[in-house]
Amino acid sequence: MGPVILFPAIDLKDGLAVRLEQGDMARATIFNRDPAEQARQFEEIGFQYLHIVDLDGAFAGKPVNAAAVERILELVSVPVQLGGGIRDIATIEGWLEKGVTRVIIGTAAVRDPELVKTAAKRFPGRVAVGLDARGGRVAVQGWAEVSDLPALDLAKRFEDAGVAAVVYTEISRDGMLTGLDLDGTIALAEAISIPVIASGGLASMADIEKLTEPRAKKLAGAIAGRALYDGRLDAKKALAMLDTAAAGAVP
Repeated sequence: MGPVILFPAIDLKDGLAVRLEQGDMARATIFNRDPAEQARQFEEIGFQYLHIVDLDGAFAGKPVNAAAVERILELVSVPVQLGGGIRDIATIEGWLEKGVTRVIIGTAAVRDPELVKTAAKRFPGRVAVGLDARGGRVAVQGWAEVSDLPALDLAKRFEDAGVAAVVYTEISRDGMLTGLDLDGTIALAEAISIPVIASGGLASMADIEKLTEPRAKKLAGAIAGRALYDGRLDAKKALAMLDTAAAGAVP
């Protein structure tokens, strides 16, 4: 595994950059009316990779905030991973052609696992699975529905599929600033061979410090949202801490 990547999240709703609480669309806070400008600011700070979610698309089952995503792609040069409403090969291919580095498949990974396997084979290194769980069970349809499928069981379905990463979100923590579910995320990372990205609840430098601990070495990254927007997390200090830890791990 390489250095832990810190991904700043830009969640899109009605063309705006927002943050939700526990995935509830009715509990959205607008943080920037110009998502592309927000992306540019994140790139300027020093982030090496952006995490974007089309929230409306996740509920609609197809891209909704395409114009906002395309504007971000025009304005920044760092890689972008995108999730939300990506449920068929045509949509996957379309986004990759437009400049998205990696697509994240969530609901379709549960309902149509063959789509993930086909896409991962056709586009090596460019397909990730979004594994969103509430109480250890996978949620779908923009987190509006919780299935009976255990999160680990879903992850194991794609062990040999060539999936680039699993983005694991503990929904109960998302947007709540209660800290990452590192125990659950690390347990998942240790049970599968696919790189795992932690998401949901990152609140402070204390979480960043935990990402530098030896037990977190199997994690490929973590996603920061609300804590970046409201100033609880100093982005430059967080990036510097992760860089220092990565440099110290090099033999």
